[in-house]
Parts: sequence; C-alpha cells; structure tokens
Amino acid sequence: MVIRGKQPSCSELFLLCLFLGLLLEAWAGKIQYMVPEETDKAFFVGNIAKDLGLQPQELTEHRVRIISRGRTQLFALNHRSGTLVTAGRIDREELCAQSVQCLVSFNILVEDKMKLYPVEVEIIDINDNTPQFQLEEVEFKMNEITTPGTRIPLPFGQDLDVGMNSLQNYQLSSNPHFSLDVQQGSDGSRYPEMVLQSPLDREEEAVHHLVLTASDGGNPVRSGTLRIHVQVVDANDNPPAFTQTQYHMSVPENVPLGTRLLTVKATDPDEGANGEVTYSFHNIDQKIAQIFQLDSDTGEISNKESLDFEEYKIYPMEIQAQDGAGLMARAKVLVKVLDINDNAPEVTMTSVTTAVPENFPPGTIIALISVHDQDSGDNGDTTCSIPENLPFKLEKLDDNYYHLVTERTLDRELTSRYNITVTATDKGIPTLSTETHISLKVTDINDNPPCFPQDSYSIFIPENNPRGASIFSLTAQDADTNENALVTYSLAEDTIQGAPLSSYISINSDTGILYALRSFDYEQFRDLHLRVMAYDNGDPRLSSNVSLSLFVLDQNDNTPEILYPALPTDGSTGVELAPRSAEPGYLVTKVVAVDRDSGQNAWLSYRLLKASEPGLFTVGLHTGEVRTARALLDRDALKQSLVVAVQDHGQPPLSATVTLTVAVADNIPDVLADLGSLKPSADPDSSGLTLYLVVAVAAVSCIFLAFVIVLLGLRLRRWHSSRLLQAARVGLAGVPASHFVGVDGVGAFLQTYSQEVSLRADARESHVIFPQPSYADTLLSQESCGKSEPLLITQDLLEGKKEAFSQVNVL
Repeated sequence: MVIRGKQPSCSELFLLCLFLGLLLEAWAGKIQYMVPEETDKAFFVGNIAKDLGLQPQELTEHRVRIISRGRTQLFALNHRSGTLVTAGRIDREELCAQSVQCLVSFNILVEDKMKLYPVEVEIIDINDNTPQFQLEEVEFKMNEITTPGTRIPLPFGQDLDVGMNSLQNYQLSSNPHFSLDVQQGSDGSRYPEMVLQSPLDREEEAVHHLVLTASDGGNPVRSGTLRIHVQVVDANDNPPAFTQTQYHMSVPENVPLGTRLLTVKATDPDEGANGEVTYSFHNIDQKIAQIFQLDSDTGEISNKESLDFEEYKIYPMEIQAQDGAGLMARAKVLVKVLDINDNAPEVTMTSVTTAVPENFPPGTIIALISVHDQDSGDNGDTTCSIPENLPFKLEKLDDNYYHLVTERTLDRELTSRYNITVTATDKGIPTLSTETHISLKVTDINDNPPCFPQDSYSIFIPENNPRGASIFSLTAQDADTNENALVTYSLAEDTIQGAPLSSYISINSDTGILYALRSFDYEQFRDLHLRVMAYDNGDPRLSSNVSLSLFVLDQNDNTPEILYPALPTDGSTGVELAPRSAEPGYLVTKVVAVDRDSGQNAWLSYRLLKASEPGLFTVGLHTGEVRTARALLDRDALKQSLVVAVQDHGQPPLSATVTLTVAVADNIPDVLADLGSLKPSADPDSSGLTLYLVVAVAAVSCIFLAFVIVLLGLRLRRWHSSRLLQAARVGLAGVPASHFVGVDGVGAFLQTYSQEVSLRADARESHVIFPQPSYADTLLSQESCGKSEPLLITQDLLEGKKEAFSQVNVL
C-alpha cells in the first residue's frame, strides 16, 4: 500500500495545523509504504514502477536499483512486475528495538538519469514476542515488624513488541498479606510494586510464595511469570539509604576497559549483619549488564566492554542496596557517553561512470557519491571535496549525497584519463578524513582532422628517374585514436599538359609514399604542383590537405645541338670564304650551338678538333668564332677542312662535332674557278682531273668572252643578246647584302648566296650552274663585315658568261 502523506487523527489536527508546512516539506517527493514484520521473502510491498511513473519493463532499461546505507538489504525490486518486495524475513525488534515507529529509509536510483527517489517503509509490529522477566524467581527478606503499606519494587517485565502488543498489565497471585500496585513512569513504562497489606508473623508463616504475571495486549495474549519468595526475618530497624537518589556520570566513549566510572554509596546505621550492605543491578537491560560490572561490596561501577556512543548515548541502570536482614534501597545511575571523533567518514560510490565521451557537455553526471559519518555533532558533520585543478565539481544533494559532474567540456587529446580523488572530511578534533579514487577514461570522438607537420613540401628529383620509384613520403598525424586516427591519403585531381595527374604520380593510400609513374624530362617540364589529401576513418570523416611542389633537376642527357653551320638539304656543300688577303684574327665564320639542358650542363666550350692545315685557324673557346691564326700563304690549299668540337660541362660531359669547309680566294673569278674544286670527291685521283678541267673551262671562257665582244657589234645579234641578258637578269637580280639574324640571344646569322660549278667527270661537256639561293647561317662581326666583299656578279660578266656557256654547249 502506498502512503503519500500521513493522515492525521482528530486529536492531531491542532499539531498538524501548526506544523503543516514542515510536514509537507518533509514528505515532499517521498514514496511511503507499510509492511508487517516477519513476512515471507518476496512479500509485496508496493508498485514502485507506477510510483516512479515508469512501466515495469523500463526498470531494467533505466537501470533502476535500490541504494541503502549501513544495513543489510531488506527489500528488492521485481523488474518483471515492477514491484517492491521483501528480500527476506524482517524482524522489527532487531531493526528498531523499542521505537514506537519503525521506519526503514532507502533510495531508489534511476541510474541512467543519476536521479534519487527517497523511499520510506514503515515496519508494522505483530505480537511475536512474549513478555519476559530477567529472572525466573526473586527472593526478598522482610522483617516481621515491617509496617503495612511498605512498598517493595519488583522486577519489571520486558516485551520487545510495541503498542498494544507490548506489555500492558501485571497480576500478582492472591495473598492476604501482599497486593500489587503498578506505577507508570514519565516515559510511559509500568513499574510493578508489591505493597504489604497486613503485618507479618514469622512464627505463623516464615516464607510467602507469590507469582507475578506480565501480559501484553496482543491477539492472542502472551504472558510471562516471575516467582517471588518473601522470607520473614526477625526485626531490623533501618534499611540501607543511598547518598543520592540518582547518579549522573559523563564519560568519553573511548574510555579504557576496566576504568572505574562511578561509585554508589548506601549506608545502614544498624550493627552487625544488619548494617552490611551489598550492591546489585536491578531492572537492567541485558546488553547493558554485559557492558558494566558492579562491585557488590564497594559499589564501584566499571566497564568491562568498550562504550559506543553510536549504539547508546545514555546507559540507564538501577542499583539495589540490600542489608543482611533483607532491607533494600534502590538508586538510578545514568552514564552519559560523550562522543569523540573516532569514526572517519564513509564514502560510498553509489553509482559511477568509468568512461565518458570527450564531447559531453558541462554538467554531465559522472558519479553519485554518498558520505556518512557515524559520529554526531561536529564530529559527524562532513564536507566532500576534489582537487581544484580538475575539470569537475561536486554538487551537494540531500542526505549527504553528492553529484560529481563535469565543469567544462573534456578534451581527450589533452588528458585521456583522470584519476579523481574524492576526500570526505569531518569537523571533529582532530579531523578525520577518507579518500576514495575514481578512474575516469575519456573516450575519443572524431574531432581532430589529420595534420601535416608542414604547410607545404618541396621535392627535388633528378630527371630520367626510373618508373615506379618512390620519390617522397608524407605522414599526417591525427590526434584522435583507433579508427578516428586511421589516415588514408589521396591526390587531388588535376591535369598536367592535358594528361591527368594520376598518370604521372600515384600515392599509397595507407603509407603516404609517392611514386613516379613516368620518367620525368626536365626539358618537358621543370616543376609540378599537386595537392595531397589526408582523410581519417572517423564518422564523419575529417580531412586536411597540403601543397607539394615537385622540382625536376636537370641531368646532362642532351648533347650540344649545332645550329650553324647546318648541313644543306639539297645535296650541295656549304662553303665558308676566306680571302687570301685576310690578316691574322680575321673572322671566317662562327659555330653556333645550343644545349637543351640548363645550368652547368648547358655551358658550352668550343675547340678545334682537326684541321687540314694545323695552325692556320683558331676557334674561340667560349664564342665558337673561327678566325685565322696567321696570314694566308700561296702555298696554302684552296680548300681547308676544319672539325670543330662543341662540349658541355655536365657530368659526364657530352659533345658534338661539325666539319667546316673554308674556300681560300682573293676575287670573284678565283672563286668561280675554285668552286668546282671545293666539291668533295670520293676518289683522290679525280680531284686532280677536276682541277685541270677548271683551268680548261677558264681558258675557254676567256675565248668566248672575246668572241662575244665582237659579236656585240653586230646589230643582228644585239637584239638576241639583250633577250638572253634580260632572262639572266631575272634569275640574278639584286643580290642582297649580308645582314644579322638573332638566334636565342647568342649571335646573328648571315644570309648569302652560294654558287656551284659542275663539270662532267669525263670532261666532254661542262656547264656553269646558277642554282636558286641557298642559305647558310653565318654569324659575322662588324669587323669581318667591313673587310669582306659580298659575292656579287656584274651585269657585263653575266653577259660574257652567257655567251661562253652557249659556246660550251655547242662544243
């Protein structure tokens, strides 16, 4: 049965009106039940699920459980039915002794919400205990001269039950000399006294036998008996008398064993045995009788067991003094126990979380802590604390409960585990404290992206690298753990010269190692810029990127390329002219070469590798200029062959060669006469024959020239001659002068005409060929241009050549 508030009776209406506010505050939020004692295990107490506003199956989902302090678990939860049941047999007298109301308080914890619900169960007493006396029989001695009306206190009975089930009345067996009178104390207890109704006569009856019966008010009624023996003795005038009717003594609870606590004193003015007083406990609780010891002769009271303030704050005792004749006196002794700070606070982790995600908001409940001190007053007043340098705080609840909550958001990357020391301290002197430790693990969430050590990277690799070779390794660190820290790598999509980046470079997604899929060519591209992406494996995935610049280092893999002189493409031979009158240092031509490499690999040097006339020409080491080393002599051959080598400065150095043909002549006729000899012959014997043919052609040309002059006088031939000359003029009109053409900032090329004389090897037929202009690139300096004469043919010479050629053809 659930009790939401105690229903007051009519007699309590006035008090309820006065303390209504206090009662409402005390009962607010409490769940109350009643259950009789001595019930079987699993006895129904109340529907706890309904009172918590939950369904029965939700008790397990919300991890609902009972939290009790300092006692055996008396109740249990039936998670199937959602009810509160007894965990075993409940003995009210064991729990609450003689308390009128026996309340068992505990808390219901809804663990997933870290919320406590106070529950109070009242244990209802049943009549399961019989009234009992400490002694089965008692003996009194009474003088026969004792006056009627004398009262003799009797031992009182004890009933562990309460209310109507407790001891209600006493009955004394019938006797003409004695009657029973029951006195009620201030605490409601009943004290039986035997009253002498008529004088005693020892000679008539020496011993009187009576029975005292104690009965309770239960149903059925239970009772206990005490046998009383009254022995009538001869006259004894004075009973013993205590110096005080009540003795008070305050002792600390840690008093040593055997300490004399108090001495009671009773005197008897009689002499002899009638004046000898002995002391004994009277109407004392059995537990108290086991703690204290009374010297029957001296009246000294000492402790034979330790005192415990938490068990008894005051030990009540009744001391009886009896003389030798049987007269008695009684006095009360109250031993008050003073609490000392002998109990350290007890710290109980009612509920604790061992792991919490790092993104939990401030105010998250980590633990529910219970602190209890068995001492009282300041000795039992406790405080609870944790170190100040932690991101946690304690929030105090009712009944000395605390919540340990987060004060700010946790960061696993800063601290992955906290060892929290909870210290409970009382206010006693000296202070006592208890420490307990909570180990809290901060679990990881994916709140950190992978991070590269640098913002950008630069890679330098030589060209002509092998395909598939690793060229660099990237590593990104993720401050998270486990799956959240597992990093994979990829390349951002891009194109290079129209081809996808993935065709040039690949990356190992697990290790971050970069591989070259192609052999790089410095002459094709010199640098490559890409972006590497790093992703973790968390949810959601986080990423970062870094820029990477790949620079291709030049290798000496290109030989020098000679631009001038270039080999003619029409089968003719390029010829450089050098007049016989040239002075030493005369610029004949210039070898122009380039190297596709760069830096030191493209630094070129020139040298004369081979010459048909050693010592006649020199080549500039760095310029490639071919100059005469001395004046030309008549003995020097008309055709000079030079082999010029061009070499770079790479490692190893690469080189190329070019063969130059230089024709030596002073004037144009010599040039025409010697041109035929410049054509290389495959047969050494044919070169001499060609020389004779050239001389014969020159002689015949002179004869033809004279014949042409004679014929010019004839009008008939003039018109025909003018037609031939006009046709020749069209073919040789305006020979352009030499000019410079820039090539890569190195120098200039000269454009000129070349002529060729072709003679038949058998000398039967010869002719002069004026081919279409062919171009040979020659770099000339300003000085050489001033000294050299352009290769020009006058109009008259052309006319003579035409006539001569006609004659030759006729022959």
